[in-house]
Amino acid sequence: MGLDLYLDLMSQPCRAVYIFAKKNGIPFQLRTVELLKGQHYTDSFAQVNPLRKVPALKDEDFILAESVAILLYLSHKYKTPDHWYPQDLQARAWVDEYLSWQHTALRSCCTWAMWQKMMFPVVLHQLVPQETLSYTLAELDSCLQLLETKFLRDQAFLTGPQISVADLMAITELMHVLLSSLALPCLLLVLTTTFSIPNFGSQTCHSFLPFPLKTVTTHLVFVTQDPLICDI
Repeated sequence: MGLDLYLDLMSQPCRAVYIFAKKNGIPFQLRTVELLKGQHYTDSFAQVNPLRKVPALKDEDFILAESVAILLYLSHKYKTPDHWYPQDLQARAWVDEYLSWQHTALRSCCTWAMWQKMMFPVVLHQLVPQETLSYTLAELDSCLQLLETKFLRDQAFLTGPQISVADLMAITELMHVLLSSLALPCLLLVLTTTFSIPNFGSQTCHSFLPFPLKTVTTHLVFVTQDPLICDI
């Protein structure tokens, strides 16, 4: 028995866990749970995670849910490079601060924008009132401004000079906004900074985007070479 990760790569937190494990060479068995098919509500999956959510981790007899908890567990167990989750007290506190903030801020705003801009009208063929959409996009814009002015500032990454799990959680959320064609200037700035990681095994992946990113860059550079990420 080894490490099993129960993921649906349509899910932002699942992608963060998947990228982290891949980039750090952590051996695991991918157990796909298809959310759109309701597989997370099955009795068999409930035995793995009674919360009926992904991601979930099973390490021998140990079971863990919630993306942040899983990322930190993996970083500790596999002793990943310090920049992911620093040992320095204050540097780690900055990562923790962002991880605490993003659940009810960036994640919520990006999710609502994705559903109202794309999922409801395009997938479910349900129109969203313009007033509702405008309010959601205004909230998203405020959130992105905070992301830039409070966290990113003039740094290379959200919490300092090197990438951390905070950046990983942020970028998977921001990709949902991009896929909804919500190209806001500060978002593009954050994306360009976060994705341009020297000597990080980068791979250009931009052909799936619904619009060109000519205002800042013609390419998005992912922090993974895994082609699965480029198919999301």
